[in-house]
Amino acid sequence: MSIKIENLTHIYMPNSPFEKKAIDNVSIEINQGEFIALIGHTGSGKSTLVQHMNGLLKPTSGTIMIDSTNITAKNVKLSDIRKRVGLVFQYPEYQLFEETIEKDISYGPRKLGLNEEEISIRVKKAMNVVGLNYEEYKDKSPFELSGGQKRRVAIAGVVAMEPKVLILDEPTAGLDPKGRDEILGQIKKLHKEYNLTIILVSHSMEDVAKLAERILVMDNGKCILDGTPSQIFKNIDLIEKVGLAAPQVTYIIRELRNRGFELSDDIYTVDSAVDAILKILR
Repeated sequence: MSIKIENLTHIYMPNSPFEKKAIDNVSIEINQGEFIALIGHTGSGKSTLVQHMNGLLKPTSGTIMIDSTNITAKNVKLSDIRKRVGLVFQYPEYQLFEETIEKDISYGPRKLGLNEEEISIRVKKAMNVVGLNYEEYKDKSPFELSGGQKRRVAIAGVVAMEPKVLILDEPTAGLDPKGRDEILGQIKKLHKEYNLTIILVSHSMEDVAKLAERILVMDNGKCILDGTPSQIFKNIDLIEKVGLAAPQVTYIIRELRNRGFELSDDIYTVDSAVDAILKILR
């Protein structure tokens, strides 16, 4: 399951006074099982880019291949693509609408035409994946839950569709630290245990540093950097130039290095920084 984007351009409201080029000739390839982080300042094109990956937006020009299917071609059945590429929008709890959690999560699988037995299996599995006990929560209203739990229900609704790719647009936005950690833990579990390809759109460099295997940096509609967290966060000057920042621990390590401490410039998470500093102190 791969996604190959070639020369993608998207222009909002073309040939009008409000014309805006949101994506500018982007070419990237994402392979099965990767954990990708997509970062960039507000308006850089992140959300527009991911909405092309399951056909919610049509490009002005360029092509998008999902495996061997060109989803930008005429007469392509986008409902089949959306079974394989799931998208969880920012604040997905606003999309909850059913009376119970079970009904809400089962809505997508039911639209796939599955029988009731298969729907039930998928709902139970999805709830387990996101850390919600089926018997305890199935009959509760989703509106009785905390913010973090609502978000897990919304993610479960997409997971129950059993996509091969899961795109999450700012999944921790607005959550308290506990809720944020719970959601990130479930996303990590999805990637590790189910070999899902994860594409995480985020403004949090700390979250990105802990989770992602590869980072794409967007600026003014272009993908300006593509590499491992180590490669990306060594480009602090360029990262800052486009309105972002490296993880806070990166700046601490850089200052310690400037003061003569023998520390690697390849440290960008708190855990690795603690380990490195403790080795020096010993």
